[in-house]
Amino acid sequence: MPESRINQRVIYNATIERIVEHNLVTRSLYLRLPADTHFTFIPGQFISVAITLGGETRVRPYTIASCPHDDGPLEIVFNLVPGGAGSEYLFRRQVGDQLSFTGPFGLFTLERPPEVETIFAALETAIAPIRPMLQRALDGPCSAPLRLFYGARDRSQLLYVQEFEAAAKRHSNFTFETVIEEPAVSTGPGRRLFERLQHLFVDGDQRRDRAFYLCGVGQPVLDLRDLLRQAGYARRAVQYERW
Repeated sequence: MPESRINQRVIYNATIERIVEHNLVTRSLYLRLPADTHFTFIPGQFISVAITLGGETRVRPYTIASCPHDDGPLEIVFNLVPGGAGSEYLFRRQVGDQLSFTGPFGLFTLERPPEVETIFAALETAIAPIRPMLQRALDGPCSAPLRLFYGARDRSQLLYVQEFEAAAKRHSNFTFETVIEEPAVSTGPGRRLFERLQHLFVDGDQRRDRAFYLCGVGQPVLDLRDLLRQAGYARRAVQYERW
């Protein structure tokens, strides 16, 4: 059976069809579900992957980086975290291995193309939920300006850059900008991205009719959320997810 139910929750069983090494510590796993399995999700949602650790089965959340209308396998992207049992387990997986998961889950989503100027901002692997959101926006009848600001410690940590650059050439309403941190002067990860958005959308003008989708690790994404809301953007206009 391709799926089963435990406590009313569907358990999906998938095969790792392909593995892509983006850099030394970042990988994508492509999960192929059986042909007779029905699975749908909204851009931005995640799955909970079952991981066997020390004889126990635990779950770890991983955002789906592929788009719902893609015909291919589901993609999850993640970093190898030193001492992180979940990421170490996934780094040991090989093509042909089986993974089980439940889902989809999550409310940090974009169901339809936006009607107002929308700013997407992410740091490194936190691009995962933003990527399908952007694809959904660009594939629909959207004339609103769309802008992606993508930050990283260095260029090796940036993912899908060629894809975003190609999209910017195809769509006149979409612009893409990378923001590289400067460790020697930065006060923390995401600081330059924070400063760039503050310069453009807080200090730069008095408009407060934009929408924001922010995703990152730790405190910086909360600081950016607070900055935008305190500057006068509506609470519902600043959507975020902290990892």
